[in-house]
Amino acid sequence: MAFPGVLLHEQAREYYWEGQGNVSLKSFYAGRALYTLGQGYYAVDDTCYLLVNQDQPYTIAIEAEQPVESLCVFFEPGFLEDAQRGLVTPMKTLLDEPTWPLDRKLHFFERTHTRDPQIASALARLRLTSSDHEFVSIDLAEAMYDLAVSLLQVHMNVYKEMEALPAARSATREELYRRLYLAREYMHAFFDRPLEITELATVANLSPTHFLRTFKQVFQRTPHQYLIGVRLERAQHLLLHTDRQVTDICFSLGFESLGSFSWLFRQRLGCSPSAYRQAKKVILEKHAASSL
Repeated sequence: MAFPGVLLHEQAREYYWEGQGNVSLKSFYAGRALYTLGQGYYAVDDTCYLLVNQDQPYTIAIEAEQPVESLCVFFEPGFLEDAQRGLVTPMKTLLDEPTWPLDRKLHFFERTHTRDPQIASALARLRLTSSDHEFVSIDLAEAMYDLAVSLLQVHMNVYKEMEALPAARSATREELYRRLYLAREYMHAFFDRPLEITELATVANLSPTHFLRTFKQVFQRTPHQYLIGVRLERAQHLLLHTDRQVTDICFSLGFESLGSFSWLFRQRLGCSPSAYRQAKKVILEKHAASSL
């Protein structure tokens, strides 16, 4: 099995690039990168990944104090389509027609996705194997196929999400989904600054009232509640993985006061930020000791 793509595994504190290429998956460790695709902004960090469609122009920017590790997978044209055919086509047809013309390209929705266990595992395998100078290409090819299957499952689940949108026509649901996710990605990219409903509605190209109503229907939270959730999730990460002071974390995430940050954190997590940091570190230390 030939390796069906290109794997880029690098580290950098500062980086900028613009261009286009094959369908690709973007993932990062120990930091984040900001992408622009068309009218959208997409922040990619340790918790998520981004799929970029073939021939889609984009830019990437990294500005960090510490090196950010990137793991980007570029798929050969036709590989994902062939993997999908293997998943949905009857076995007899696959036996009778082992190859087929690529008359239709897959198009992925431009949005970030949380790394589910299957995708996280496939990425970890690619990351480990690519760091091994003695790797065999078949190992990478198999890991690439496992990743492709997981990505295709996520792709199919996106269509299931769209079916629940409040619109009669499929094309209307797809367009509404795309616009709402433009706003959602914008919130993830710029969560640390004040955001207004009118600004988010403009990003989604919807009226403020239509945006408010449909955003809550899709994400089960108001835009304000969603933004607070994003900030608190980031706070958890910083409390566990950095030594930054709680006050510094609070204001870096866009909270207006330490009191409101601590109250919201306690409401969501059941304890103060300082207590959360201490409790989690004790658990991690015990786990590390038991694994020795």
